[in-house]
Amino acid sequence: MARIAAVKFALTSLLLAAAMTAPLAQARADRPAASSSTTVHVAELPIQGRETYELIRQGGPFPFDKDGAVFGNRERSLPAERRGYYREYTVATPGSRDRGARRIVCGGPARVPQACYYTADHYGSFRMIVE
Repeated sequence: MARIAAVKFALTSLLLAAAMTAPLAQARADRPAASSSTTVHVAELPIQGRETYELIRQGGPFPFDKDGAVFGNRERSLPAERRGYYREYTVATPGSRDRGARRIVCGGPARVPQACYYTADHYGSFRMIVE
């Protein structure tokens, strides 16, 4: 009987310790890496990103049908704005059979957006594009 109680106590302690450290581990995972930047200069974008950015400034034409589609910002990774404020554009990935993971998302008027963001990981993270 004492052995069962000791096992229950050990398991309870283990579960309690795991529950207490999980939020801390999640908070660390949500935080960007120390070396990552929240901005990227246009000149630092891959060549395809610079081309896409220039097409956005010219108003197109865009090579992908979904370019210019509304970006919903469902993950709330970008500043909160009304629906339809953000639009997404594909940054071509050489060798990819589909649109790939790279995008530029811009908010505001089409040819003179108020802010544009680059993601290389399909909306997992964003960096504001600066000129």
